[in-house]
Amino acid sequence: MPEKTPDKTPTGPTLAEVMAELAGLEDPRIRAVNEKHGDDHGVHLTKLRALAKRLKTQPELARTLWATDDTAARLLALLVCRPKSYGRDELDTMLRQARTPKVHDWLVNYVVKKNPHAEELRVAWTADPDPVVASAGWALTTERVTRNPAGLDLPALLDTVESEMSGAPDRLQWAMNHCLAQIGIDHPEHRARALTIGERLGVLKDYPTPPGCTSPYAPAWITEIVRRQQEHATAKSSPTDT
Repeated sequence: MPEKTPDKTPTGPTLAEVMAELAGLEDPRIRAVNEKHGDDHGVHLTKLRALAKRLKTQPELARTLWATDDTAARLLALLVCRPKSYGRDELDTMLRQARTPKVHDWLVNYVVKKNPHAEELRVAWTADPDPVVASAGWALTTERVTRNPAGLDLPALLDTVESEMSGAPDRLQWAMNHCLAQIGIDHPEHRARALTIGERLGVLKDYPTPPGCTSPYAPAWITEIVRRQQEHATAKSSPTDT
């Protein structure tokens, strides 16, 4: 009786076959662009998503892809996994293994946010001494600011941002700034203070922003999104022509 192929999934291709397909999608030009942002892979994300759509959800394949420590394979793993199947400690380990910004972001946004341990991890990660891990906690906090703010101490969050954001390492600073902006956007009662903090700290004030894009500088970000929301609300409430 032949031995079972160890990396064969019950309903799909082998790990070797998937890795070969990823290698075939490698584009040196894409890699050069990605490496400028700290992401060491050369697969166009549109093609990566198309591959994931074809593979569909495959939790075991996802785990074997993650174990390769290859960035493109890990991104694919996060698209074909079952987010609720991961345990709390497993997700904590995966976050600390995530070497590149894109893997980190996709893990938090596509997996952790959909996992029942998200709140427990949010609290633990926010207090973690590793600033990259802490940035994941702040990303989860920002999600709660917008979707489920009940129980959050928003004034205390603003206190922390005010005292710590300007000296925080880049990824943590970016995550804290996002939280500051969302508090100002989603909670009018705290908007004036959020604007004041952003103006006083000046974080990302000079960040190069392409035409047509919203600046990540919190006061500009808050003002622009609130303006759009008010404009949209006005348009919806205006009578239409008959």
